[in-house]
Amino acid sequence: MAVFLLLGLVVGSFLNVCIDRLPAKQSIVAPPSHCPECKKRLAVRDLIPIFSYLLLKGRCRYCKSAIPKRVPFVEAATGIGFVSLLCFYGVGAELAVSLFYFCLFIIIFVIDLEHHLILNKVVYPSAVIALIISIFLPQLTISPALAIESHFFDLGWASGIVSCLIGGIAGFIIFFALSILTRGGMGEGDIKMAGLIGLAVGYPLVFISILLSIILGGVVAMILILFKLKGRKQSIAFGPFLAIGAMATLLWGNEILGWYLSMIM
Repeated sequence: MAVFLLLGLVVGSFLNVCIDRLPAKQSIVAPPSHCPECKKRLAVRDLIPIFSYLLLKGRCRYCKSAIPKRVPFVEAATGIGFVSLLCFYGVGAELAVSLFYFCLFIIIFVIDLEHHLILNKVVYPSAVIALIISIFLPQLTISPALAIESHFFDLGWASGIVSCLIGGIAGFIIFFALSILTRGGMGEGDIKMAGLIGLAVGYPLVFISILLSIILGGVVAMILILFKLKGRKQSIAFGPFLAIGAMATLLWGNEILGWYLSMIM
């Protein structure tokens, strides 16, 4: 457990690198970690997750420029998430896949929150990986709750990718339609991410994921407007809500779908 927590903290540190560099169109591999202000290469003692930030009091050791406050939060969230997913799934293929999506959604969540961008360079490679996962681990994109009631996915090795593709197409079309209905209220990045989520969770869980994200986004928007933190015509980044809805669906989507089917049948 402690080892997994440490692994999560280290991965969280790398996610911060991705969050900083991807919107700036910089390589996430080179150059080595450095201060973006003074360009000084950071020593190992400056890169210890959470502790370095606290010891440095949130400032660069060399030029004293401020380190983004989200740095320790991303590291801590990743560490806690790694341990939580380990407890939820145990060691196995499902854990590996869930960790990949968890890290992916953290990157999308923070970048969209900070820059109002959902990057193609993140979405497109992830979509390819989602397709590959559906081929080799079809059980991860086929809902057991649906399989009990239908033989729609009795397609052998192709079952997973069929569910994956239907989910991706459905997610893309739904958000494309929403974009038209709201006259651009949903950006191109949101549309592409909805398609990616559909590929990740498959059909019909894509509908649960989208519904959860819309409900959560609506509630948060109302709270922001009620407390006058946002105006009615001000845009709100929707990527974070899509990310939360997708992660919740990966964890509990089958239970939610099973409950729904039991209610209508």
